[in-house]
Amino acid sequence: MKAKQLGILLLAAVLLGGLGWYVRSRDAVKLEESKLRMGDVLLPGLDVNAVAGIRIQQGEQTLHVERKQDVWTVRERGGYPASFNNLAEFLRKLRELKITQPVEVGPSRLPALELSLPPEGKGIRLDLMQDEDKILQTLVVGKETAAAEDPSGFGAGPGGRYVSVGIQGGDIAKVSDPLLSVQTNPADWIQKDFFKVEQPISVEIQRTEGGAEGFSLKRRDEFGEWQLADAKSGEKLDIGKLGVYNSLLSFPSFNDVAVDPDEAALGLEDPTLAVVETAKGFRYEIKIGKPQAGETYAMTVQVTGTFPESRQAAEDESEEGKAQLDKEFEDDLKVRQEKLARESQLTGWVFLVNKWSIDALLKPRADLMADPEAGFDEPGAEFREEDIPEFDLEDLKSLLPDSDLFPREDSPLQP
Repeated sequence: MKAKQLGILLLAAVLLGGLGWYVRSRDAVKLEESKLRMGDVLLPGLDVNAVAGIRIQQGEQTLHVERKQDVWTVRERGGYPASFNNLAEFLRKLRELKITQPVEVGPSRLPALELSLPPEGKGIRLDLMQDEDKILQTLVVGKETAAAEDPSGFGAGPGGRYVSVGIQGGDIAKVSDPLLSVQTNPADWIQKDFFKVEQPISVEIQRTEGGAEGFSLKRRDEFGEWQLADAKSGEKLDIGKLGVYNSLLSFPSFNDVAVDPDEAALGLEDPTLAVVETAKGFRYEIKIGKPQAGETYAMTVQVTGTFPESRQAAEDESEEGKAQLDKEFEDDLKVRQEKLARESQLTGWVFLVNKWSIDALLKPRADLMADPEAGFDEPGAEFREEDIPEFDLEDLKSLLPDSDLFPREDSPLQP
């Protein structure tokens, strides 16, 4: 090889090596050149009270949580109320978010950190809005980081996340919080508070799934035994099967709300009808559709209430006692009225609930009855004299030890 050719090859190698070094240097993590500092707050000066909306974009999905007339709602759920507690915690976390490691990388490294903008990139764009058109702050939430091993031997510490402040050439850092709540599923942002039945005294099922016969249960008060109000000849309730109605719908829950529901597809055009009344004067009218995917059901609820507006004082009440009882009555009435105002807001919405939450309302009438073939030792069955097995007295005496009370025939204790 001629010297000239060798020189050209060496020069090319030097140029390529220099170019590679430049690219690696540009994209490498260089903590000493970052504007951010470890331990600093990521978003200094963030005024969470000025935030009037949250917009999250991930892939092709976008979520809007908006404050309208001092009420936070989720646009993708038809304006259903958002969870204020979860929202306040989310904004507090953003305000206090601290940097665990500043990072400076070039644009070519953004996809590796999942900080490329959606919809093409894997990054999640988070916009904190002052109003519908003005953005207060933008973050791009990227790849989760592995949890660090705890040197004390108690397992791994918390994981973190890569984030970019801004969208074009923004500062990049690793934060200790994985920010798992930054996602676009509307069901995770809505308010999950539901109604709560307390002290039920009447349960009437007018139609059940599959056309099975309904039933009507009633009791005198919250401590009484359930009775079958529409009992037929030969029917007897199995008391052991009725305990579930003592705490019926005491802690119901729902997964999501349906937007623009198709009532025919959900089975709400011909639903199971349940009416539950309580000792406190509340009345719950519930409609349940047909089963959907994952053993969920569409359900609506309408809550009304009838409460006494005054208390009838006893003749022998003292002035002090009357004042105390009047105050207790007024306090209780206020609690009932507030509960009614809160629960009546559920009217008009279609909720998607798990089967276990409403299973007691789907039971057919026959499931509550005692087995007519059951023995006297089985729950719900009556004591019958003919069920007692016959014993011969002599056979029974042979099983007992020899005694003055029951001496055996061959016993010296016989007279």
